[in-house]
Amino acid sequence: MGKDQRPGGKQRHDPLHVQLMAGGENDPLPLGKKPRAKTARNERKNRPDTDYVDAKLSRKILSIAQEQQDEVRREERGGLSSDDDDDEEESAFGKTSASASGPNRRFIPAIGDSEDESDAEEMDGEFGDIEEIEIDQKDAELLAKFMPSAPREKKTLADLIMEKINAANAAKAAAAAEPDAAVPGSKKGPLDSVMDYADDDEAEGDRPMPDGLSPKVIEVYSKVGLLLSRYKSGKLPKAFKIIPSLQNWEEILYITAPENWTVHATYQATRIFTSNLKEKQAHKFFSLVLLDKIRDDIADTKKLNYHLYMALKKSLYKSKAFFKGMLFPLCESGTCTLKEAAIVGSVITKVSIPVLHSAAALLRLADMEYTGPNSLFIRVLLDKKYALPYKVIDALVDHFLRFKMDPRQMPVLWHQAFLVFAQRYKSDITPDQKQALLDLLRFKSHEGITPEIRRELVNSVARGEMLPPPGDDDMLMDI
Repeated sequence: MGKDQRPGGKQRHDPLHVQLMAGGENDPLPLGKKPRAKTARNERKNRPDTDYVDAKLSRKILSIAQEQQDEVRREERGGLSSDDDDDEEESAFGKTSASASGPNRRFIPAIGDSEDESDAEEMDGEFGDIEEIEIDQKDAELLAKFMPSAPREKKTLADLIMEKINAANAAKAAAAAEPDAAVPGSKKGPLDSVMDYADDDEAEGDRPMPDGLSPKVIEVYSKVGLLLSRYKSGKLPKAFKIIPSLQNWEEILYITAPENWTVHATYQATRIFTSNLKEKQAHKFFSLVLLDKIRDDIADTKKLNYHLYMALKKSLYKSKAFFKGMLFPLCESGTCTLKEAAIVGSVITKVSIPVLHSAAALLRLADMEYTGPNSLFIRVLLDKKYALPYKVIDALVDHFLRFKMDPRQMPVLWHQAFLVFAQRYKSDITPDQKQALLDLLRFKSHEGITPEIRRELVNSVARGEMLPPPGDDDMLMDI
C-alpha cells in the first residue's frame, strides 16, 4: 500500500526553538524578554532618587514662598509701597527692604534666569561682614582737623560730557568769528558743533544730546535709559551690552542717564563694563558713574544697598582700574567718611588683589595728603600680608615719620595702621628706620597701642641685622 497522503494544512504548533524564542499565548515569559511593568519597577528601584531637593534649592524655594506670603499680607493691609523707594522694593533679585539689610540677607535669583544663577551662588552669603568703627567725640574732632578745608569738586559723567559740549561751543564760536578759517562742506564729528536736542517725547526735560549722533540712536538709547530706570531683573537689551565696544561709549552711556538707574541695573552694568572695558576705560566708568551711585546711597541710607555692594566687589576684579577710579578719588575728595571707608575696605579685604597693584596703591596712599580714611585703607592693605618691595616699605616708614614734628594729635586710625605695619613688616625695615620709628613713639603715643608697637619693634630683627646667638648649650643640658 502506498503512503497515506493527508491534505496539506497549517501545522498544529511551531517548532520548539521558535516557541522558546517567541513564546505562545499561554507563555507570559518568553525567552530573552521581561514584562514591561516589571522592567519599569526594577528601573525605578535601581534609579537614584531624582525627587531629592538639595539644601540650597530648598532655601531659595522657601525664600521665594516667604516673599509671596509677605506680598499677600501687604496687599491685605492696604497695598504695596511705592516703586520709587528702593529700600522697600521686592524683585526676583531679592528683598532690599530695611528689614533685610542685616548680615543674614540673601540673594534670590530669578528662576530660569540662567544668566544670573552663577552670580547668585557667588553672591550668596557674602554681604554684611562690614567692620563697625566706633569713634568717640574726641577722636572725631581729631579726624576733622586732618580734613582739607577745600574739598575737591565732584565730577560725574554728565560733567565730563558738558565740558566737551562747552569746548565744542567755543570751537564753533571761534569758527563763526573767523569765517575765512572755516572749511565749507566739512564733515561734522560727534562733538564738532553745538549740541542738538532730542525730540520732546524722547528727551528727559532739557537734557542735551550730542550732535552728530543719529536721531535713531538717541531714540533707542533714551528708551534703554528709561528701561534701566525701572529695571529689576531679567536680561538687558542687546543695545546696552554693545556699549563697551563703541568708540564713543561715554556719549552713548550719557544718553541712558546713569544717575537714574536702579541699583539692580547698576550691578548688571558694572558686570558688563568690568568684563569688556580696558583698564583705562573701566576706571572712567568707576569714577564717573559707580562711585557717585555708591556715595549717594550711603549718604541717603547710612548703609550700602546689597546690589551696589556686589557691584563694588565686582569692580575690584579690575584692581588697577578700581584703585584709580574708586579708591584714589575717594581719598582725594576730602569728604570721604569713615562709613564709606569701612564699606570699601571690607570689599578690599574679601577680594584677592595682585601684589604689584596692592604695592602701588600703598605707595600712592603713603604719599597722599593725609586724612583719617587713608590710615584705614593702609591698614587693610597691610593686613593682606603681601611681600612688598623695599621701595614701598621705605615710603610707609617716611609716611609715619613725617608726623613726628606735627603739633596735632594723631587719631586712633593712624596708630592702628602703625601697629599693623610694625607687626607685619618689622623684619623688612633697616636698623636706622627701626631706631627712627622708636624715637617717633616718644612724640606720638597712644596709651593702649604704643606699648604694643614698641614691643614689636624692640623684639624684631631688622633688615641686615645679625640673628641673635643661640642659647647656651650647657643650660640646655642642665634642663
